[in-house]
Amino acid sequence: MTTFLITGSNRGIGLELCKQLKERGEDIIAICRTSSKDLDSLGVRVEAGVDITSGSSVLNLRSKLKDKIIDVIIHNAGIHENNSLSDLDPESIIRQFEVNALSPLCFTKVMMGNLKKGSKLIFLTSRMGSIEDNTSGGSYGYRMSKVALCMAGKSLAIDLQPKGISVALLHPGLVSTRMTGFTPNGIQPSQSVQGLLRQIDSVNLKNSGQFCHSNGEILPW
Repeated sequence: MTTFLITGSNRGIGLELCKQLKERGEDIIAICRTSSKDLDSLGVRVEAGVDITSGSSVLNLRSKLKDKIIDVIIHNAGIHENNSLSDLDPESIIRQFEVNALSPLCFTKVMMGNLKKGSKLIFLTSRMGSIEDNTSGGSYGYRMSKVALCMAGKSLAIDLQPKGISVALLHPGLVSTRMTGFTPNGIQPSQSVQGLLRQIDSVNLKNSGQFCHSNGEILPW
């Protein structure tokens, strides 16, 4: 049995990750600010009241976990706020940096004592964080924050290689969730998570630090 810790687990992709991993028989620690009926119904360990942007909140979680070994941390929590050039909001951009890039890095630092050789760090990023793939512009805060997350993940892959800890930066695809306004052009969370779990299972030290689509495609930086 593998122990997974998943942030942002009360809805959307995070909830579906908990659901499919529970069906696989894995040990799950579901992290969220506020739980949901759907999450509570899964029968997994739920640690609600955790704000990843709050150092004291994350340290309190670390205290609750004690010496429990975590095999896979999935950094799923994130926000998307639209910032066009004509409607630029610096505070929104800073907020997205804090939630999407800085907080996952700090969270990882706090949890290092719960990781071991063979553990994995999974960062759910976006192809909107690809500079080469940017052909539509806009979304300044979200794009910039995801570029920063990719850079943090790449550095972690290098720094943690000697410890035997591997890292993946995964794009879930365009998924129909509340974050995307339940876009009709997106795939369902169940399909996205099936692909994500295939990629997570295949992460190792040899491919650590790659930026991949949930379908296995290697994405450009």
